[in-house]
Amino acid sequence: MTSPPLDQRISIITVAVDDLDESRSFYRDAFGWTPDHASDEEASSIAFYSMNGFKFALYPLASFAEEHRGDVSGPNGFTLAYNVNSEAEVDAAFARFAEHGVTVLKSPEKVFWGGYSGYVVGPSGEQWEIAYNPFTAVNDDGTFG
Repeated sequence: MTSPPLDQRISIITVAVDDLDESRSFYRDAFGWTPDHASDEEASSIAFYSMNGFKFALYPLASFAEEHRGDVSGPNGFTLAYNVNSEAEVDAAFARFAEHGVTVLKSPEKVFWGGYSGYVVGPSGEQWEIAYNPFTAVNDDGTFG
């Protein structure tokens, strides 16, 4: 007997962060994001952000390691992507990041696949691509494609 496949979805993306307060400030100031309302106890241990059909969470690295019962390090080898509908929107995001001293890994430029993108890094090493893809739009509800 074959088990049924999992639904094709993501519930939560959790980033293990070095300093929860610093990361909260980064996403509040640089991205302009507001975390979900949480109890005082929850707010001291994790931050959740409502996205388009899933949650984005920030969780202290030490707690992450304890929960996973292993030696873990910060993010490596993947990128979170934030897509927009024009090159001008990419540039506007990078202007905002400059105002907040965000580390730029690569300034926006036209890329080989026909789009326009650049990369920034969060306080715990998480990498974000800010991109315009002329072949796929961001819908009015914020979903991609």
